[in-house]
Amino acid sequence: MAKKSVEVQVFDSDFALLLRESVTYEIKMESRPKSKFRTFVFVCVLLAVTGIVYFGYFCPDQVCALSSRETVWSDWTFRTPIQDNLGKPLQTHSEPVSSKLSNPGLSYDDVLNENFQFDMKAHDVMVFLHIQKTGGTSFGRHLVRDLDLERPCTCQRKRKRCYCFRPNRKEIWLFSRYSTGWKCGLHADWTELTSCVDSELDKNEGDKVKRRYFYITLLREPISRFLSEFRHVQRGATWRNSRHWCGGHVATREELPLCYKGDSWKGVTLDQFAACPYNLAANRQTRMLADLALVGCYNMSYMSPVERDRVMLASAKKNLASMAFFGLTEYQKIAQYVFEETFNLRFAVPFEQHNATVSSVTLSMIRQDQLETIRRLNDLDLELYSFAKALMFQRFERLKSKDPLFKERFAHLGELPGRQSDSFDWDQVIYDDNNITQK
Repeated sequence: MAKKSVEVQVFDSDFALLLRESVTYEIKMESRPKSKFRTFVFVCVLLAVTGIVYFGYFCPDQVCALSSRETVWSDWTFRTPIQDNLGKPLQTHSEPVSSKLSNPGLSYDDVLNENFQFDMKAHDVMVFLHIQKTGGTSFGRHLVRDLDLERPCTCQRKRKRCYCFRPNRKEIWLFSRYSTGWKCGLHADWTELTSCVDSELDKNEGDKVKRRYFYITLLREPISRFLSEFRHVQRGATWRNSRHWCGGHVATREELPLCYKGDSWKGVTLDQFAACPYNLAANRQTRMLADLALVGCYNMSYMSPVERDRVMLASAKKNLASMAFFGLTEYQKIAQYVFEETFNLRFAVPFEQHNATVSSVTLSMIRQDQLETIRRLNDLDLELYSFAKALMFQRFERLKSKDPLFKERFAHLGELPGRQSDSFDWDQVIYDDNNITQK
């Protein structure tokens, strides 16, 4: 009897079952006497049962996978939806659009729904994605100076750097500008951080550790943020040391040409600032929150501009919604409450709301056609901000409904009995690099 052709489709969830059935398929393919066939099957079954009994109950714990023992991260199998590479850096994508992404950290829903808590004594790390001109400098200072911690961060007066160690050992729990510096590049974005943070912490601590990452960020109303960046660049800022790392390499000068000649763009007019097609100020928040590997990194010929915008915006929304926390610059008090309730940590000072800013003054002075140009340049950011605003208030209402002491808590944010904020004056310290281009 000739062998039959059999096609078997393998699913991960059926992995164990298919291992057993593959033996049965091969037996059925051969033409043999029934007596030999039955004897062979009986011997196989007997050996299998004997092996399971022995390896399951008699061999040492460190050898046998079936022995009863405490579950560790490496025990998760195909049937378990939790990924073993939780928090690990993403692989470089050879084909960005079709690549399957891993989860770079614990999401907001993980924190609330799965009863996860930020455990500073274990291996949890808070990663602050600092987008330019969103109020991140003030928030970053709050993180290292004003949190009520068992082991407060210690800051050096000659440098804008603090050591934020865990209460029980000398390991870092906060990855941010003021705690680790720009380890993944100046104002590193989502693409850079998720491929860099883990290896940098391994390097810093001299050991590979299975960590849980909690990504956090701040967003700002796009028109105000764009004008604030314009005024900052007009004063001389360039962020020239940003790496723009993606796809395994730094963006080339051909991919990201400069908008100016010389050392800076100091004195640029608003019309000149808006006219440069390579100006990263446009839709900056969307770009910095998206997985740029999905759109070919900084290679603009990878896909059409319309498709690039669509994919990048969708990715930014997805990553933002997955973050453990994000706040909006225009809603400082709500941001403080959401952060404190999400992480079960308290700030010793109330966040200040600065409504009269440089950008608001600039906005009152620009022409209508300039305003329309800025809106067009930041159309993705405007949609992202609208999405973020709705999502933040949804989170706020959810936390508020679960808090029986909400009115009292919300009215006294930043007031801790017996705790006063340190008088450490940031404006008196010496910055690592006094060049304004680093800000």
